[in-house]
Amino acid sequence: MIPEELEKQVQLARKEGAAPFFVSATSGTTVLGAFDPLDEIADICEKHDLWLHVDASWGGSALLSQKHCKLLQGIHRANSVAWNPHKMLMAGIQCCALLVKDNSDLLKRCYSAKASYLFQQDKFYDVSYDTGDKSIQCSRRADAFKFWMTWKALGTTGLEERVNRALALARYLVDEIKKREGFQLLLEPEYANICFWYIPPSLRSMEKGHEFWEKLHHVAPIIKERMMKKGSMMLGYQPHHGKVNFFRQVIISPQVSREDMDFLLDEIDSLGRDL
Repeated sequence: MIPEELEKQVQLARKEGAAPFFVSATSGTTVLGAFDPLDEIADICEKHDLWLHVDASWGGSALLSQKHCKLLQGIHRANSVAWNPHKMLMAGIQCCALLVKDNSDLLKRCYSAKASYLFQQDKFYDVSYDTGDKSIQCSRRADAFKFWMTWKALGTTGLEERVNRALALARYLVDEIKKREGFQLLLEPEYANICFWYIPPSLRSMEKGHEFWEKLHHVAPIIKERMMKKGSMMLGYQPHHGKVNFFRQVIISPQVSREDMDFLLDEIDSLGRDL
């Protein structure tokens, strides 16, 4: 999100008679792993009295790393934050959190239907612990317990190491891509999303015009088909905002090694060098 454009859109909406009230920023987009400038966005939200929500479902775990928490600079100014510990931290799926700064029973006021056949108020225990009447999903499992167990087992240091290791391996893969002929980064990554093209030998001397990009668009799907039929690995690909199909390696598992990153690139080259 470009803060200056947000400011323009807020003013335009008001000029048109609308009443903007909510801004959703992103910390760790699904494809590119991009992070919005939260402090600048928060300035605009405070200026115009707008609710600032941050979708940190993917990138929120960076907060646990002293080295990488700067990616979320300003998130403390948000009114609400969504976060999925089942992603980077690998808590049991699914494990999602909606954190709100408001402490006036906001979620209960929004979602509670006080259904007497589900949430009796005269139970022998403190009924404030019945989370179902505070969620739009009602009978969903208590995700907080899954994360508590993960945290208890690994500790704060263990969770931090998980984040640091993933981003260190991401950086290793980026460096290897830059060294190897036929591999090209889509952009320098901010997080653990490594997006890149594999350019087969037949295209390496071709001018990067329409024909080049048209041919390159078909390379990733063919290599994906070959790797699946061979059973060697699974790697996603997609086009994005006018960019032709590229591979997207997202690093999460603490069991992944540098050798795995080397194998990834070797296998892609092996499967695609005849294209």
